[in-house]
Amino acid sequence: MRRSIAVLAAGLAVGLVAPLPIALADSGSSGLGSGSASGSGTGSLSGSGGGTSNLPPYSQWISDVTTVANAARTYLTTVLPGKTKPAIVFDVDNTVLETTYHPGPITPAIPPMLQLAQWAKSQGASLIFVTGRPALLSFYTQINLSAVGYSVDGLYGGGLTTGSSGAAALADYKTATRASIEAQGYTIVANIGNSDSDLSGGHALQTFKLPDYNGALV
Repeated sequence: MRRSIAVLAAGLAVGLVAPLPIALADSGSSGLGSGSASGSGTGSLSGSGGGTSNLPPYSQWISDVTTVANAARTYLTTVLPGKTKPAIVFDVDNTVLETTYHPGPITPAIPPMLQLAQWAKSQGASLIFVTGRPALLSFYTQINLSAVGYSVDGLYGGGLTTGSSGAAALADYKTATRASIEAQGYTIVANIGNSDSDLSGGHALQTFKLPDYNGALV
């Protein structure tokens, strides 16, 4: 979920000089009606290891992510039809972008997650991204997401110190943000992330945890 200041600064510099994507989605600040959902289920995949040196090869990580993405798609196939204003909330780093394995000014999408997001969008789901990155970087983050193929129906960033204030503070921020999304009239049918702080606190019908290999992949 967090990346080095150097990489973010480089990415921001590229974002500031790069042309805007043809279609930039809204920032997640649109005002809609009220709605709510309570967290209930969990789909997860546990990894092993205890430090960054214990991360698996890229191919194994993609295989592990694909397992969770497939489970999410199976679930969404049953829940999306007929749902009013369905939304999926995604974390960003190591959930939809390959932040650790392939860092760079424009970080690549994680292929199985991009496929899931594009399919869900075609089924009527709004794609909303809630990240611990500072909101000051939202312009760059949205350019990155759009450039690699994600539709962005909402993007929420934290404060300058949200990502470094500990898991509890990050979880509180993300929980409050999901509550705010629900207050705009969305039903959050799924919340997907790779850390417990992405998923705790409810305000989603179902959660799906991508591998973090016991905290080695943050």
